[in-house]
Amino acid sequence: MNDMNWLAIYPEILLLVLTCVVALVDLFVTDPRRTPTYVLTLLSLVVLGALQLSYVTDGATVYGMQGMVVSDPMGNLLGLCATIATFVSLVYARPYAADRGMLKGELFTLSLFSLLGIMVLISANNFLTIYLGLELMSLSLYALVALRRDDIPATEAAMKYFVLGALASGFLLYGLSMMYGATGSLELGTVLQAIGAGGMKNEVLVFGVVFVVAGLAFKLAAVPFHMWVPDVYQGAPTAVTLLISGAPQLAGFAMAFRLLVEGMAALAVDWQQMLIVLAVASLVIGNLVAIAQTNLKRMLAYSTIGQMGFVLLGLACGVMPDDPDAATNAYSSALFYTVTYVLTTLGTFGLVALLAREGFESDEIADLKGLNQRSPWYAAVMAIFMFSLAGVPPAVGFYAKLAVLQALVATAQPLYIGLAIAAVLLSLIGAFYYLRVVKVMYFDAPADAAAPITASGDARAMMSLNGLAVLVLGLLPGGLMAWCTQAISQALAG
Repeated sequence: MNDMNWLAIYPEILLLVLTCVVALVDLFVTDPRRTPTYVLTLLSLVVLGALQLSYVTDGATVYGMQGMVVSDPMGNLLGLCATIATFVSLVYARPYAADRGMLKGELFTLSLFSLLGIMVLISANNFLTIYLGLELMSLSLYALVALRRDDIPATEAAMKYFVLGALASGFLLYGLSMMYGATGSLELGTVLQAIGAGGMKNEVLVFGVVFVVAGLAFKLAAVPFHMWVPDVYQGAPTAVTLLISGAPQLAGFAMAFRLLVEGMAALAVDWQQMLIVLAVASLVIGNLVAIAQTNLKRMLAYSTIGQMGFVLLGLACGVMPDDPDAATNAYSSALFYTVTYVLTTLGTFGLVALLAREGFESDEIADLKGLNQRSPWYAAVMAIFMFSLAGVPPAVGFYAKLAVLQALVATAQPLYIGLAIAAVLLSLIGAFYYLRVVKVMYFDAPADAAAPITASGDARAMMSLNGLAVLVLGLLPGGLMAWCTQAISQALAG
């Protein structure tokens, strides 16, 4: 292993350079719509995505920076998906931001810095690198939420996000410090070996895991660390909600996998039980509370909480020492679920942003009344997203839920089979509030039939591609699932 192998961090270096170029170019842009900055940002993401795609197809595992970072198939796949998610988010966000005075260079540079933090976090192989990536991502998102300084709900949301996020980071940092104190190392592989070798106080390790899981639960929006999600999703400008609900979810999965599986698999008996409790609580609270919501963004926030319950179930049933194939199946199903959920939720918040206009947010469920009469295409695409989130075939959400349920049942353990049954029942309850949106769009009379629906050509094209991708991946999920399985199997083997 070459300790100074720069190949492992070429994507991060490229993104940092491109972000600085975008920030410098924007200083000379006078166009109020920031067209040069917007185009340069998208081109930067395309170049970055092309490099990441070459890493994904190569399939190699490379360590660098004295083992502090790792470039492996799982990290490369998640990094590529995060780049695509940021690209899609900015395309959706531009018309919305232009109408509200948010179309500034800070929107693009902070988005790119947030993506840089996500990529550092995804490729981390050391406690310090994990924390560095987490803080770079989080601080950028805090600033983005507060970008509309004269908007009271956005400012309030930013304060809540910052305070609770700092508290969660403290939990995580304290847990990592306890793990370091017990094992004497910051590197994930060495920590794993030290825990497996034994000879240390179990109480210190268990307390460390508790604090680490608490920090992870906040980033994954799991109950009872979910308090920030509804308020931030609703209060933040929809353009920023897009950025929060997409790529950071991928980073949350990566952080959980790196810490719990690659660093603390020997303590699985402890953290599996915690993940199960978090998963069940998230499914119950997320799906039940979402029914009572009238605000669409707030409903989707509770939907996120419920959806993360499935991801946690996939992670919880993964550690099977006597069956490596079952572990690979469980983790790859959780990875597939996370990727497809991000794809779907980008479309839902993207449509909310596209339906908004100056002086009108379109973030209430009632605002979608009669959407089919105003724009049949938008209504059809939104229906596809709702069916996917509810788990209705042929949308990709059905296959994603099925993959996690199959992983639970494949363990042949009564506990996990019972969890699978509970997840199905709670998903049926959750289907109510998704189908209610479809009912409002197709069967209610429009409140303002004359209101125009205007969106830029690139945003309309992206929305069409987004809806098509959710359908195609639902009909042909094999390719993406194969990528996820290969990435997880190599991560576990390494």
